[in-house]
Amino acid sequence: MSETMIEAQDLTRTFRSGFRRKRITAVENLNLAIQPGELFGLVGPDGAGKTTTLRMLAGILKPSSGQATVNGHDIVKGAEDIKQELGYMPQQFGLYPDLTVDENMNFVCDVFDVMGEERQTRMEELLDFTGLHDIRTRRGRNLSGGMQKKLGLAAALVHKPKLLLLDEPSTGVDPVARREFWDILTTLHAAGSTVVVSTPYMDEAERCNRVGLMYGGQMMICDSPSGIKRMLPGSVLALRADNLTLAEDVLKQVPDVLDVQPYGDVLNIISNDEAGASAIESRLTAAGVTVDSLRPTPPRMEEAFIYFVRQYASGDAAQAAASPTEVTA
Repeated sequence: MSETMIEAQDLTRTFRSGFRRKRITAVENLNLAIQPGELFGLVGPDGAGKTTTLRMLAGILKPSSGQATVNGHDIVKGAEDIKQELGYMPQQFGLYPDLTVDENMNFVCDVFDVMGEERQTRMEELLDFTGLHDIRTRRGRNLSGGMQKKLGLAAALVHKPKLLLLDEPSTGVDPVARREFWDILTTLHAAGSTVVVSTPYMDEAERCNRVGLMYGGQMMICDSPSGIKRMLPGSVLALRADNLTLAEDVLKQVPDVLDVQPYGDVLNIISNDEAGASAIESRLTAAGVTVDSLRPTPPRMEEAFIYFVRQYASGDAAQAAASPTEVTA
């Protein structure tokens, strides 16, 4: 078995699109190393390159350049070997809507040559594990979004894969189903499975051992959630005031304020002057803003992600993080 479950070097994928067949780079020079047993999160907005990355690692999509291995198999030359050791779950429901839960599971067992007593035992285990046992005769089209996701996961686990690649598995489901799905993933991870999951949700990113922040097809930063939050320069201040719109306009003109992010009735201010709260309050008061409270608050993944994305989008990639990008464990 390879010491590194996934290793990518300068992995790039381009597409041609539109009438003029303009070349679009979906993933550019991706370098990544994921160790066995990790729960790794790929995080980024739509169009960041997450799905393309997972499809290349699954051996479904050939890279335009660069190389990568999955459990020691080259993603191009060893694509068929990878598929036997991999569980892949796409964003959309990838099974048959006209078939029941049982029929879909039997179909996947046929594909991976899981037969006889092993098939029955495995199906029972997975249907119990995912909470689908009592609805096994229901057709795929009649399942809720959360149940479809669980069926997709059960199908991906039929052949006991060494690696799971899950593409936004909890998108479009209700909060309860999302929590249940992540409880299942946590159980799999605790049992030693290697899981790579793409997600747009920052609370899900917090659950991962390490997170890769992607934007525009590039890996901005790769580190643990706590490490990424430590990369934020300065400190985060939470402001409550009577006129947040005016306050935001004023704060954008303050040199020490690096970013301002509204969250309901609070403005979170990223300031590179940790002792600058009094100066900020003075500027706001002088502009006619009544400050109810202004106090330090622990940074969250959401503040860090939005800050780094804005830095990259503005072309200030060199100063996006306080320390170099890390791509290994």
